[in-house]
Amino acid sequence: MTVREILKMGDARLLRVAEPVQTFDTPELHALIADLHDTMVAVNGAGLAAPQIGVNLQLVIFGSTAMNPRYPGRPLVPRTVLLNPVITPLGAEEEDDWEGCLSVPGLRGVVPRLSRIRYTGFDEKGTAIDRTVDGFHARVVQHECDHLIGKLYPMRVRDFSRFGFTEVLFPEISAAEDD
Repeated sequence: MTVREILKMGDARLLRVAEPVQTFDTPELHALIADLHDTMVAVNGAGLAAPQIGVNLQLVIFGSTAMNPRYPGRPLVPRTVLLNPVITPLGAEEEDDWEGCLSVPGLRGVVPRLSRIRYTGFDEKGTAIDRTVDGFHARVVQHECDHLIGKLYPMRVRDFSRFGFTEVLFPEISAAEDD
């Protein structure tokens, strides 16, 4: 389909609370999902939310492969289309880890995230999704769903001594992002 422009931090549209998807399995929804996928793949993303391309809907896609240069050595996350998601914490334990964001290019920061979550929602056809996940998978889901409530990962950084430019912190990743 189409590679869309990704909004950058500072754009007020990224701070909105997204609206629920009302109608499933439409040509318009499938076209939007194809655009999200093409855009995510074009920039080696592990996920992308509809608000990041200016569409104010509760829709995220995510999934990673072993070949993703932005996240070397990370476990695989199955390709998922998730609409109207709800995240339920499964305990209070958190893990700190580095995150980046396509809407915050060139920067990385350590972000605390819940270690284990359950997420529910629907796929593009309206079929229910209900998964319990942990680790990197849980981190990716929480990061993408934050976009649906107008949050970017720097808003969750607690220690700004662990926040900076990717090219300084991780030159090997920065070189892969420039490819």
